[in-house]
Amino acid sequence: MTFEKLLEAHKRAKKNKGNRPEIIRFEMDLESNISNLLFKIKNNTYHMGKYREFYVYEPKERLIKSLPYVDRIVHQWYVEEFIKPHFLPKFIKDSYACLENKGCHEAKQRVQYFMRQMKKKYGEYYILKCDVKKYFYNIDKKILFNILKKNISDKELLNFTHVLIFDNEEEKGIPIGNYTSQFFANIYLNELDHFIKEKLRIKYYVRYMDDFLLMVPTKEEAKKCLSIISKFLKDNLDLELNIKSKYYPNKMCVDFCGYRIFETHILVRKRCKKKIKKNIKKWNYLYENNLIDLFSVRQSWNSWVGHVSHANSYNLRENYYEKIKFNQYL
Repeated sequence: MTFEKLLEAHKRAKKNKGNRPEIIRFEMDLESNISNLLFKIKNNTYHMGKYREFYVYEPKERLIKSLPYVDRIVHQWYVEEFIKPHFLPKFIKDSYACLENKGCHEAKQRVQYFMRQMKKKYGEYYILKCDVKKYFYNIDKKILFNILKKNISDKELLNFTHVLIFDNEEEKGIPIGNYTSQFFANIYLNELDHFIKEKLRIKYYVRYMDDFLLMVPTKEEAKKCLSIISKFLKDNLDLELNIKSKYYPNKMCVDFCGYRIFETHILVRKRCKKKIKKNIKKWNYLYENNLIDLFSVRQSWNSWVGHVSHANSYNLRENYYEKIKFNQYL
């Protein structure tokens, strides 16, 4: 571990956030702050700071915990220098969340590819779609640490990992918002990935964090897989499937990663259309009353267009564009 590596972690941590007061304060005495952090880690005196808690409500209510900036530097350093080199080679190909050159768009394309392959082979088939009940809140820290322990031989690194995981007295749950949490959550369900691929021998399987699906030829196989997976999660990871987990025939679409996926085409979710419709109504009202902030509207509109453009949505985009009374400014 070196000063240079922590400095690189600082640069990554502040990316697109450089104007925040806590980052400005940290950079006012950058060399001393990095040196002090390095000393604490090397001398086993580093402890994480106090979380700032707040809620977000899109797409659903979630409690977010945010650490002080110095701890976010440590998380960047730890993940990039140790977790990624140790664990990325152990992940299956079809795990898509929080990984470079992967994401929801690649995941949905892979799902559609698998659907087409199943259609060619079997004609009719079944899809088993699952998600884990309150996943981040229910990760067992002891189980997580034991999984990491199996894969990390360096004692100092293992001791430091223990500090990061057991940062409070709670036995369960890792904070949504921590950079480490994204990777710990992936490592936790990597156990399920290998079970499904190697023990159940399921070829057509895709996971995006705690949402996953698989495709099998018959309803009986889907039903059996649901039971076996549910038991594996409970016995090995102390997790439960969400009640919404179900199996159904392929003639129904797959709702996954923000899209409705069919063998022949991809559509956006109804929720996505409902949201932009509501926004346009609000924007038109603000425009008519000379209260519109065009910069923020452009950002919001372009973000929506960026999302739906990954689906078959040309007519949809044109339709909603025409409803915006000031579209000439967009």
